[in-house]
Amino acid sequence: MELNNLKPAVGSVRKEKRIGRGQGSGHGGTSTRGHKGAKSRSGYSSKKGFQGGQMPLQRLVPKFGFKNINRVEYKAINLSALQQLSEELGIASIDFQTFLDAGFVSKNDKVKILAKGELKNKLDVKAHAFSKSAKEAIEKLEGTTELI
Repeated sequence: MELNNLKPAVGSVRKEKRIGRGQGSGHGGTSTRGHKGAKSRSGYSSKKGFQGGQMPLQRLVPKFGFKNINRVEYKAINLSALQQLSEELGIASIDFQTFLDAGFVSKNDKVKILAKGELKNKLDVKAHAFSKSAKEAIEKLEGTTELI
């Protein structure tokens, strides 16, 4: 053991300031709050985004566009994907659970069938929405479309 290796015992040294414990502590008087102003008063809490009277960033940055809160988001699945799914699984009826098991959608998604690709077999499809041309393509092969 040498003088340059000495360290105080664990827990014996306080790292935080002991504020408001008299002038001898070095943090008495104003208790490190400075003189006057809102921050020196008791009960002060800053507003979120407040920048000392300067125009806050969230008001300064321009806002663009329109966000429709009633918009319904669909997961698009094409006829080509339906054809591939029916060939792989050997089924003639496809519903939401089939899409879920195949990993096409997650449980809170809504499904819309679109007409990209070609359908070769007769299919019974249940989904939340269909495009007009997809519905025609399915019914052309004497399949059925049902809204969930």
